[in-house]
Amino acid sequence: MLYPIIKAIHIIFMVSYFAGIFYLVRLFVYYKDTDEFDEVKQKILRNQYSFMAVRLWNIITVPAGILMLLSGLTMIYLNFGLMKTPWFHLKLTFLVGLGIYHFWCWKRVKELKNLNGNTLSTPNIKLRQFNEIATFILFAVVFTVILKYSVIQYWWQLLLGFFGIVILITSIVKVVNKNKDKTTKSKN
Repeated sequence: MLYPIIKAIHIIFMVSYFAGIFYLVRLFVYYKDTDEFDEVKQKILRNQYSFMAVRLWNIITVPAGILMLLSGLTMIYLNFGLMKTPWFHLKLTFLVGLGIYHFWCWKRVKELKNLNGNTLSTPNIKLRQFNEIATFILFAVVFTVILKYSVIQYWWQLLLGFFGIVILITSIVKVVNKNKDKTTKSKN
């Protein structure tokens, strides 16, 4: 009975963590979007976005990430046989990527805290593209966990589908960004 409870807790905090990560990078994009605004509006919005990002990171994202990690480690402890399965090694590989992404986000949060109203160093389009990395990792982890051994058996079809999704999402981001740029230019 303990294992399903820990698994439910793990899923709940995984959802909370990803919600935090998704919104955090979106706040970075909104912050960067203020580059075109007049000084007064820019200062007000940048202060607000910085405040929101720091609070989101400290109150939701990091605590949810820690609880997700602890519940995940508890599940491994309760069912160490997971460590012998190839699909679980693949999941852990994706989680290493998530750890790297988490570190990148943490660096941007630190940068925001120290900017005092100045602009982020990362270009807007890069922030928009980086916003999708968590989506790709989430897709990869969920498909790996749900399909388990089929991931190993049908890896090339899944990889092809995954790259298709990556190309589709990044194309949509580029199209939306171009349309946003056209709308912004026509208003000026």
